[in-house]
Amino acid sequence: GYDVVLNSQDAKTLEKSLNVLKPGGKLISISGPPDPEFARKQGLNVALRLVLRFLSRGIRARARRRGVKFSFLFMWAQGEQLSKIASLIESGAIRPVVDRVFPFEATNEALAYVETGRAKGKVVIKVR
Repeated sequence: GYDVVLNSQDAKTLEKSLNVLKPGGKLISISGPPDPEFARKQGLNVALRLVLRFLSRGIRARARRRGVKFSFLFMWAQGEQLSKIASLIESGAIRPVVDRVFPFEATNEALAYVETGRAKGKVVIKVR
C-alpha cells in the first residue's frame, strides 16, 4: 500500500516493486529501463526514442494494468540540489534510513550483505 517506490536494484526487484504500490502509486527507477518520457526530455532522435519505448514497454504495461505509473529517473550530481538535500537532512525534515554501517576494511562483507537482499535501508561504508 505504498504511494511511491524508488527502485535502484535489478529487474526482479523492479517487478516486485509493482506489488507494493497502491492504485495511483508511482514506481520510479534509477536503474532502468529508460522510458519514452526520458527520451523526449533528452531530445533523442526518433530511432532512439523507439528503442527506449520498446525496452520499457513490458514494465510500463504491467504498471498500467496495476493502476500505477512507471517512470525512469536519470540521476546526475547537481551541487545546488545536493546542498538543499543536505539542509533537509540536517534540519530533520527528511531522514535517511540506514540499515548498517561497515568500516572500509569490511567492504567485501558489506557487499555480501547487500547481495542478500535483506537490507532495510541504506548500507553505508565508512571511509573515515
